[in-house]
Amino acid sequence: MSRILFATSEAHPLIKTGGLADVSASLPAALQALGHDVHIIMPAYQDVVDKLTDIQVVAQLSVIGEAGPVQLLESRMPDSGVPVYLVSVPGRFDRKGAPYTGPDGHDWPDNAARFTAFARAVVEVACDRAALDWRPEIVHCNDWQTGLVPALLSKEISPPGTVFTIHNLAYQGLFDRFAFDALHLDPVWWALDGLEFHGFFSFIKGGLVFADQLTTVSPTYAEEIKTAEFGYGLEGLLTHRADDLHGILNGVDYSVWDPAQDELISKRYTTKTVRFKAENKKALQQHFELPDETDIPLIGMVGRLVEQKGVDLILEALPTLLELPLQFAVVGSGAAHFEQGLVELARHHPDKLGVFIGYDEALAHQVEAGADLFLMPSRFEPCGLNQIYSLRYGTLP
Repeated sequence: MSRILFATSEAHPLIKTGGLADVSASLPAALQALGHDVHIIMPAYQDVVDKLTDIQVVAQLSVIGEAGPVQLLESRMPDSGVPVYLVSVPGRFDRKGAPYTGPDGHDWPDNAARFTAFARAVVEVACDRAALDWRPEIVHCNDWQTGLVPALLSKEISPPGTVFTIHNLAYQGLFDRFAFDALHLDPVWWALDGLEFHGFFSFIKGGLVFADQLTTVSPTYAEEIKTAEFGYGLEGLLTHRADDLHGILNGVDYSVWDPAQDELISKRYTTKTVRFKAENKKALQQHFELPDETDIPLIGMVGRLVEQKGVDLILEALPTLLELPLQFAVVGSGAAHFEQGLVELARHHPDKLGVFIGYDEALAHQVEAGADLFLMPSRFEPCGLNQIYSLRYGTLP
């Protein structure tokens, strides 16, 4: 049995922007089921605190760069009961909005300070300086928001082992030199073999350079990110660390994503009762106010509306596709011009295209259950959980 501290910036059902949240919920639960002592640690976003009823303050932390005391809260994940620590930094996470962006859709201007404070709090817990009488043997970090944790731990005497998982290399947490200097980080890290990246300060390099082991979400992606096409300028570093880089295919939690027991869809079904999928299609059409056409293919899409996901390709193709006997149901949020483009097309084709801007977990499940086909035209996809979900729901990806 290992003691594992799982550091993440989001976890379903507490808060979610993408697949990281699904993994951050299901992987710790799976490790706990195998007998490991797992604790999740994540920021105490206001929306997360509002969702949990049983929260206790278990420690007060002194964090460099923060004027007031940082509180460590403890609760449990609603579905699995895995213990979760919430890092409450006054003025940093206690605000309304998405985890990384404000209501205007732009990044919070203090993201560098927010996630540096979070990383420093993780280190305090990892080194048992929070008076919890619990010290992890492994700290598992995920994506750029936790990238500073392995770097900071490298300065400690006898630190726990570190694993850093790359869920999407395209998001690197890049900030300017002013941000680096303002955060009181070790000046020696402003170097090629540290956190400097083409004149910027890179959070993700903290994980890539300093973690003991690197993982990513599929064997193919582990190979792709060592190439110039998919490495985003980090392919040389990843090639240098190839012996420590492991591609492990994302799994799916079939207690959550299974039409036979899914409480979020209109009608449950199995391979033997797949005829009930038609009822889910009808419910999805009704939700988007699309005509109840059983013989017209209904194509679903759930995801972030960003260039990586090929949304511009969809917008280019939709005017032609909407002339065909097809229907579309789209759920997602992202770049404002992509959102506006889809909404405008839906306004002109209300009988063919339904669009929901935002993220709704129940609606995402209903799309998987009700659509005939699942659309995922990504320019690149580290793993892609939705097409795996689609296979389970009998929705051709």
